[in-house]
Amino acid sequence: MPHDSAVRSYPPPRRSATGIPDEYAQLRSDAPVTDVVMPSGDGAHLFSRYDDVRTVLSDARCSRAATVLPESPKLTAVPFDAGGLFTMDPPEHTRLRSLVSSAFTARRVDLLRPRIQELADELLDRMAERGGPVDFNDAFAFPYPVAVICELLGVPFADRELFRGWSDAILSLTAHTPEQMLERKLALVAYLQQLLEDKRRRPGDDLLSALVSVRDEDGPLTEHELVTMAMTLLVAGHETTVGLLAASVFTLLRHAGGMRLVPDDPQELATLVEELLRFNPIGDGGPLRVTTAEIEVAGRTVPAGSAVIGAICSANRDERRFPDPERFDPARRDAPHLAFGHGPHYCLGAPLARAELQIALAALARRFPDLRLAVPVEEIRMHTGLLVNRLESLPLNWG
Repeated sequence: MPHDSAVRSYPPPRRSATGIPDEYAQLRSDAPVTDVVMPSGDGAHLFSRYDDVRTVLSDARCSRAATVLPESPKLTAVPFDAGGLFTMDPPEHTRLRSLVSSAFTARRVDLLRPRIQELADELLDRMAERGGPVDFNDAFAFPYPVAVICELLGVPFADRELFRGWSDAILSLTAHTPEQMLERKLALVAYLQQLLEDKRRRPGDDLLSALVSVRDEDGPLTEHELVTMAMTLLVAGHETTVGLLAASVFTLLRHAGGMRLVPDDPQELATLVEELLRFNPIGDGGPLRVTTAEIEVAGRTVPAGSAVIGAICSANRDERRFPDPERFDPARRDAPHLAFGHGPHYCLGAPLARAELQIALAALARRFPDLRLAVPVEEIRMHTGLLVNRLESLPLNWG
């Protein structure tokens, strides 16, 4: 197997907002594992083929807990905190995840659907009243998932602009200085500590109140774990959907039919959403992992203590797994993408994200069937320097 000697920067640059970095196709073909330098300056092994990425995401020797060890290579200058879902392995990860998993089951999400629909309709009413053109990010893609996660967690929606800035810094690769990242992370922690104290005094019918009660009554949750869990759920619970929603609308509007590609049939709608998830990566890779023992993947022996990244956005375009992978096919079936990861860290919020996307796209298509881009495709830019992919803006018009 060819060994690629060039050391690249991770993540690789993208040519435009409409596609993943060109480099990945070449890597899948010639160098399925390659050496990269992460934003922190540390080195990592980057895997680009579907099967290898699945292995990295699910092999117990590829650890998330090891990423917070002082001696481990780091993705960024200000890594995630220890004691959270992103930085634990089973069995600790299983214990923590089990405390919140019931809030995100498909059954629980089905019960939330009418309320999610109401939130979507309220925002679309406002968008229609304002008239076009509007920036879809500001009018809908940001406030909609934020409203849903605020309601679920019991976070005041009025504070959304505060934590918008904080969460951007937490998910920064290169868009913020290390000082800015740390300052804003501490601000969010202080905000959440105060909010959790408020829940102690005046509990509500929400997930954070339930977690405070678990912490205070049963004690399987430390105070640090409680705050870190709240931060994880708040940030991860809206950031990925904001990016996915705008990218999905952008994808539909670039193809003949536009919003009329969104079907009425729930099963066909679910199929379309899965293809949008495959086609529009949440980010370049699955979160960083560090090996706890030597492993062999893609023909390379990776020593213990090494940083490994599975490039999910590349895996979801792997021609070995998906026929004609660069083509957006709204009716594509049997496409088990890795957008939500794989293995023990499979995204807890996947059922909620799917429901939000299905409800939003169906509501948009009904309300604005002739929705269109208000600027040329070439003017749409992807935000750079963040862990998650997000369009800078998406100006839309109708009528």
